Amino acid sequence: MISLDSRNRLHSRSGLGRFGRLVPSIAVLVTTLAGVTAGPAAFAQSETVLRRLGVGHGADSIGVRPPGADEEGVGPSAIFAAPDGRVFLLDQLNGRILTMKGTGSDAPIETMKLPEGLVPQDVVAVKNRLYVWDGGVHALEGRASAGGEGTLEARAVGDVDDDTRSAFAQMGSQMPSSEVEAVEAAGRAATSDELGAPIRQHVASQALGAVDIEIVTQKDGRSAIIELRPESNPLDLRRMRLQVVGKLGAIEILDVIGRGDTYVFTESIAAKPKEASGAFVVAFDRAGRLVRIYDLPIAPDQFPSRRFVTVTPKGQVLYLKSDASGVSIIEVTRRTPGKKGIVDVAPTRAPEPSPGLVEADQKFITAIRPGTRLGAIQTGLAFEGLKWMVTAKNYGPDPDRACVGFEGRTRRPGYLDRKVGQEVRGIPYCWGCFGSFINFKRQVDRGVLAGNWCTRENPRRDVVGVDCSAFVSQCWGLSRHHTTADIPSITQRLSNPWDLKPGDALNKPGSHVMLFVKFTPDRKVEVLEASTGGCNGRVCRNVYPLSVLLARGYAPVRYTALKDQ
Repeated sequence: MISLDSRNRLHSRSGLGRFGRLVPSIAVLVTTLAGVTAGPAAFAQSETVLRRLGVGHGADSIGVRPPGADEEGVGPSAIFAAPDGRVFLLDQLNGRILTMKGTGSDAPIETMKLPEGLVPQDVVAVKNRLYVWDGGVHALEGRASAGGEGTLEARAVGDVDDDTRSAFAQMGSQMPSSEVEAVEAAGRAATSDELGAPIRQHVASQALGAVDIEIVTQKDGRSAIIELRPESNPLDLRRMRLQVVGKLGAIEILDVIGRGDTYVFTESIAAKPKEASGAFVVAFDRAGRLVRIYDLPIAPDQFPSRRFVTVTPKGQVLYLKSDASGVSIIEVTRRTPGKKGIVDVAPTRAPEPSPGLVEADQKFITAIRPGTRLGAIQTGLAFEGLKWMVTAKNYGPDPDRACVGFEGRTRRPGYLDRKVGQEVRGIPYCWGCFGSFINFKRQVDRGVLAGNWCTRENPRRDVVGVDCSAFVSQCWGLSRHHTTADIPSITQRLSNPWDLKPGDALNKPGSHVMLFVKFTPDRKVEVLEASTGGCNGRVCRNVYPLSVLLARGYAPVRYTALKDQ
């Protein structure tokens, strides 16, 4: 087994055998939406909707929670296509996995219920078994039941193999850096300029079996050399050159299929104000030529998904799109690259300002505690790493009352479910709450209720924790709670997202804000956030592709009162 470290990381994706009755087939609805966008090239932006799922609990519907003030909407968090043509859809709000057969069958969807208390954000199939990720890896085993449905049992995987670990890491489902690494990065304000080490990946591909990959980013920051070598024939070296118009973000080898076509997820991150960022899947042929580009249709009104793109054995690129009206599985249309073989970016429309935002000339005067970037990260880590014992008083009555506007949801954040008498990690999400981690510990020790993610009600004053903007306000040392709508008036927007430093933020006014920690060795962003979706109702650390956050309307911002040292 090859060891992993903070500079060189392996990814892989293994073959999938049959799962018994886990995955029957699906009825497919096909519609086409077409349009043309002008830009560096004329991009035919047609979308084939293979499946449309409405909001609900039935077999042909899916759980979706619309957004609220300072809260993102939540829909299915992952889609995964297996080598046998079956597709898995993680419906975490309904606590289940939907399974479907390819893109052309008339058979219905089958549902498999997840174990109680397990709220994962990602799903993959590796070595004939389903795995889910909730900050750790759980293997799933199913058993059939009457009525065409089934149930799943989960067990935590202590020693995760490289194949499984790397399959999850393709879309950011990976362990964040250690606390020591996060603090060190903040102490020296490390930037993206340090991302020069080769990235090593290992993919168990469909066409070539196990392959070893090395990716070396060139000095221009816009191009990379990808070398792929099958383990069964090390002399069969395949070399590909990837170049984008902006600066390269994440590069993830998704699979090698068919006659040897290599599918790569990549990003072009704008380094200048007039440039556009984009996320793509690109395909190279066996000779290493760039032959197809798939522009991923990420938009500001979409809900976040951890694994939003996957490749089928037939070479279809499937995209998962969720919004308030429901969920679509889209087959992304391909286009042919230009003669120079550069991945260019279709211009995108800037997100519309959220209602109720403070005008640019309205500036808040805010009292602060003198702070540094190191102090901001240390405060965030204290919120994320605090361990505390859940008492019956902290937990509250069971069953808890239902939240207004959420069917079946209770006041208590999900990560606290059934945790009375147990130690948990992280300060809970609390809608409208504001306070230090020291104050939180004092309050829970006194028996105060912990956490409240009923974000469509008025904030409660008998509960402790922090929401997303209160968390960032605390990290910045602000004397009061500044919402995501306030943040543009107390910060400077960065024209180049690669200028982000530890303690800066990614803010979507009226929706959500994350504290930037560092760029990862594989060119993603690591953040600290208080989230109802990605953190299951607490403060946690997450890793995301940068282009996806930018496309969904997040702005890189800097609170200039923070000192570098």
